[in-house]
Amino acid sequence: MQRRSVAFLGAVALLGCVVAGRIFVAPARAQGAYPDKPVRIVVDSAVGSANDFTARTLADKLGKIWGQQVVILNQPGAGGGISARVAAAAPADGYTLYLPATSVFLALAGAPGVAPNLPIKLPRDFAAIGFVLQQPIFIAASPKTGIDSVAALIARAKQKPDEVSYASTGRGRLTHLTMELLQDRANVKLRLVPYAGGPAQAMGDVTSGRVDLVLDAYAGLAGPTRGGLAKMLAATSERRLPGLESISTVAETLPGFFVGAWNVMLAPTGTPDAIIRKVNADLRVALEDKDLLAKFAANGAFTQYMTPEETVAFTQSQQKTWRPILQRIAREAK
Repeated sequence: MQRRSVAFLGAVALLGCVVAGRIFVAPARAQGAYPDKPVRIVVDSAVGSANDFTARTLADKLGKIWGQQVVILNQPGAGGGISARVAAAAPADGYTLYLPATSVFLALAGAPGVAPNLPIKLPRDFAAIGFVLQQPIFIAASPKTGIDSVAALIARAKQKPDEVSYASTGRGRLTHLTMELLQDRANVKLRLVPYAGGPAQAMGDVTSGRVDLVLDAYAGLAGPTRGGLAKMLAATSERRLPGLESISTVAETLPGFFVGAWNVMLAPTGTPDAIIRKVNADLRVALEDKDLLAKFAANGAFTQYMTPEETVAFTQSQQKTWRPILQRIAREAK
């Protein structure tokens, strides 16, 4: 990943202020200690997505801790590759951080729409700061399908192989991998419809019935399902979630089924270790805040603290776990 010019990065930062549509502001603090100017967080998802919600909620809390503006820079596209390039090209000074979705680590190398620099690997591509949260994927159906449960979904797919369609954020992304696992477990064949702009872009097609299913974290589907635009079918958690007990789990139909999305915070390679440790410590304070915990829990997400070293080990373990499915998908695509 080649670094861009300072002038280019300044333009990207200005664009980020416009795209994000929101700046998190807190009272000023004494100059000298990091951070003493605004901090950017690059996100690989569009505004309104679950990952965007996570970033904005966290930015609000970090902004108060730091006494500085924390700006969200949304950079969707290329399966997460655009965000990875922007974050990697930033100066390694701690003022550009990166909060990618799980799929950037599990991207299907060489798949259509996926950047050639993916999946990213730690510590090769970025410096790990810490773990943020984990959350299950939720599956919702178009009201026009009449599908109201995972059992009904499986039955329909058995009746009409390769006809039941689902919207995903792209090949190799976690939503795609979730349904690949479901197809394996249920012995059915579904049809993938990738959307570069994410579930929010797909919702119009889901509402009209042109696409049958859509997957996202709870934050991305709560509004549409409450508004009757989609029918929530199930979560991929091991058991029903506190506060969301009315939503069943895929495991109730396919015992043992579990998929969890997660977020880790990163910085460009070469960022000083003192800054990495400072952000990690402040991240821990933010993740223990009761208001932040309540906001995440209401969206089916739960925080977990990790050191930078534990974060690297976790991402490497996840990549090892998903490698067989990714390899199978790659073989089938040839």
